Order: sequence, then C-alpha cells, then structure tokens
Amino acid sequence: MSTLWTPSGEHPVERNQPDATPEPAPAPDEEPLTPEEQAAAEEYAQQIDAMRRQLLELPAGVVVGQHALQFFDVAGLYLSQSPPRIDDARLAIDALAALVERLGPRLGDAETPIRQALNQAQLAFVDAARSAGAAAPDA
Repeated sequence: MSTLWTPSGEHPVERNQPDATPEPAPAPDEEPLTPEEQAAAEEYAQQIDAMRRQLLELPAGVVVGQHALQFFDVAGLYLSQSPPRIDDARLAIDALAALVERLGPRLGDAETPIRQALNQAQLAFVDAARSAGAAAPDA
C-alpha cells in the first residue's frame, strides 16, 4: 500500500485497485457532506480518475511539452505588461530553456515546437529589454 499526498493530507492507495477512490474523512471542525455534496464530490473524483487515465495514454514527452509551454505563456504575459516585467519574464524563459536544454530529444515530437517557442520568447525578451532599457539576457 502506498500513500498519495494531497493538500488535505496523505491518503492510503492500494495499487491493486486503481479505480478505487478512498472517501475522505471530514475534518474535525467540518460538518459531514450532504448527499448532494457527496454526489458532487464522487462525480469530481470520477472526472479526476478519467483525466488521469487519459494522461497515462500520452507519452511523457507530450505531457511535459504541454506544461513547458506554460513557461512560454507566462513569459509572454510578463513581457506584455507596461512596463514589461523583465526579471519575471527572464525567469520563465530561463525555466523553459533549462527544460529544453536538459531534456532535448527526450521530449520526442514536442521538442521542435518547444524549441521554436523558446526562440520566440528569447527574441521577444530582447526586444522588450531594449525598449525598457534593461540588461539583455546572459545566454
């Protein structure tokens, strides 16, 4: 038996029963769920199980690639501010670069679009940094 960490605490997980979802015990200071709330919680747990099964059908490179593109989105968001948040954008771009440089070909089909996104983010950063009078990246 393993345990699964969640924000509400650790829960035991039996490996031989992948579809079993343990019922969380109410916190000492909370009232028990109503039947409607319990039904909604069970439906939510089933949706999470379905998403996990879908996730497991994908290669890890695709999943990591999708998450890596969030760094690209965050960098763009920071660069689009007036004035641009250069240091925050730099951190997001550096995180994306670290992922691409470290994993590279292990990302599979996701490598090329992630590298392209990194290049776009770096070019946008240089333009924004010049406009804002900030120092260009070290890379």
